[in-house]
Amino acid sequence: MTSSLHNPLQNHLLAGLPAPDFERMVAHLELVPMMLGDVLYEPGEQLQHAYFPTTAIVSLHYVTESGASAETAGVGKEGVVGVSLFTGGNTMPSSAVVLTAGHAYRMDRHLLKKEFDSAGPMQNLMLRYTQALLTQMMQTAACYRHHSLEQQLCRWLLLTLDRLPSHDLVMTQELIAGMLGVRREGITEAAGNLQRAGLIRYRRGHITVLERPGLESRACECYAVVKKELDRLLQTAQIKHRAVAT
Repeated sequence: MTSSLHNPLQNHLLAGLPAPDFERMVAHLELVPMMLGDVLYEPGEQLQHAYFPTTAIVSLHYVTESGASAETAGVGKEGVVGVSLFTGGNTMPSSAVVLTAGHAYRMDRHLLKKEFDSAGPMQNLMLRYTQALLTQMMQTAACYRHHSLEQQLCRWLLLTLDRLPSHDLVMTQELIAGMLGVRREGITEAAGNLQRAGLIRYRRGHITVLERPGLESRACECYAVVKKELDRLLQTAQIKHRAVAT
């Protein structure tokens, strides 16, 4: 279950649980590898597991009848994939696809629901995360409508970086264009502007962030709103849990 490379505590939600609750849950967690492009669920499909990413990043995105798509939210080590399992829906109108390869811990949907229904710290933490996820979705919708493509790209890069241990992203321009729902040419132009400004370096499907403060200065307010809300909700829950534990 745990090693120097893999540990459930790498996921912030699991790490926010009091020790007794964590120990009870960890016995039901299964470490699973996630490969780029793996589909965790399709629109309308019954979810069988919840996934707590540790090193992988999962993209939640909506696909239209014409085949066009856009990301509505991303989930990494800060969260869980499968909130509908405890909010009562069991299915989602969107898809969940692995954006960055890595690992996650998965849990059977029945066990997750049992933990949630016990109305303990797990429920409190999951509800707070769900609020943060809704904030991300709403802010993303506003960002698509009101901000420039360069601002959207900066927001997306920063949120992705927050979920990774380094400043390097293995990411093609085609993939980013699909996430933002735009043409690849638009990403080429926006990334070129950032590279000429010395903020990133792009080569052969790899993006390296050279100056994060500069990237933050070019991003719209959407990045700060999402990050602040996530930090506020999870930090409050974790402080509360530590107080109960002591």
